[in-house]
Amino acid sequence: MAEVRFEQVSKTYPPRRGGEPVTVLHQLDLAIADGEFLVLVGPSGCGKSTLLRLLAGLDGPTRGEIYVGDQPVSGLRPSQRNLAMVFQSYALYPHLTVAGNLGFGLRRRQRRSFPQQVQDGLHRLSRPWPPSLRIPSAREARIDARIAQVAKMLELEPLLERLPKELSGGQKQRVALGRAIARQPDVFLMDEPLSNLDAKLRTGTRTQIVELQRQLGTTTIYVTHDQVEAMTMGHRIAVLHQGRLQQLGTPLELYRQPANLFVAQFIGSPPMNLLPVEVAAGGMLQVAGKRFAVPSALEALLVGRQGQRLTGGLRPEHLRLAPAANRNLAAEVSHVEALGNEQLLTCRLLEGSQLVHVRTAAEQDARVGETVHLEVEQAGWRLFDQAGDALLPLRPPEPEGLPGRREPQLPRLG
Repeated sequence: MAEVRFEQVSKTYPPRRGGEPVTVLHQLDLAIADGEFLVLVGPSGCGKSTLLRLLAGLDGPTRGEIYVGDQPVSGLRPSQRNLAMVFQSYALYPHLTVAGNLGFGLRRRQRRSFPQQVQDGLHRLSRPWPPSLRIPSAREARIDARIAQVAKMLELEPLLERLPKELSGGQKQRVALGRAIARQPDVFLMDEPLSNLDAKLRTGTRTQIVELQRQLGTTTIYVTHDQVEAMTMGHRIAVLHQGRLQQLGTPLELYRQPANLFVAQFIGSPPMNLLPVEVAAGGMLQVAGKRFAVPSALEALLVGRQGQRLTGGLRPEHLRLAPAANRNLAAEVSHVEALGNEQLLTCRLLEGSQLVHVRTAAEQDARVGETVHLEVEQAGWRLFDQAGDALLPLRPPEPEGLPGRREPQLPRLG
């Protein structure tokens, strides 16, 4: 296990067909703690997969340095970095069985003399023979024991003799995970490993990956575009946009305290409601002709800003259906989405015409075209200046450390 650090890392690709050079990462600084599960999220082209490729050694940074533990790795070959990557396409070897795929990295981990290669080959060749005639190989015996351990952990024991073409998508994904686990690397790299699975398989495999990481305690960097994966899997989330780190924090920090408008719109499904607001006297906000109080911490930040126009953010759960009153916003229901345990209403404000999302109880009677009144929860306000940056109240520093980490349970291969 090891921590990972990106220090002032930039990546620029050369121009093509007379165009301009393309910079994918801009002087990025990012530190992942030893044993941490970090999720990288961002829109397509933001640089998250490039970051994994740089760490894996599949590409080199233009500037900056990458560290695994205390060792700079930009000058090392991929095979020297002791990292394991799980690809979106699984990347299984079609001519090898499940057991062969699980043991592939182990057999190529250390250089062998020619006599050792011959002995190992004869051992594999003699496996079908009676026990008294088999050629012994201590190294192959250790590899077989590791394969058996990983297969039991991932419930792959009945599949060990199958080829990849004989497996379902979920089984292939477990084999790809097992191949990475068997090597006992310092860092796991996962590039959207669940995107090819259906919703039910994604849920089960997501839980399995989190539990495995908790048991093994291996530093893990996980790339995804899925909101549910990002919010439920990682200790922390790093949000990238146009090659720059927008915010790094726990899932709840990013959801409750987005650092800017991009994070507010990217994290959460549906995204945060954004409304044009004006700072009124007494630390109040004026929205669509109504005045609203804000939390005391935000009220202190509004001193001296009277008359300024800001952007106010409210999560869908911070708006509630309420009786008609002077303090509530009138709106027309334009869409109702039943989600089983709740409803998601899309409403258009009668003054200002902004669309907002509202979470309500499943039994709430709401119909398209109906006029409703929305009450704003005072504690739900988040404010952003004209540059799009959040006005955040000061918070006490959080204690260091990551919960739920354990020492690895598999011994290293000798």
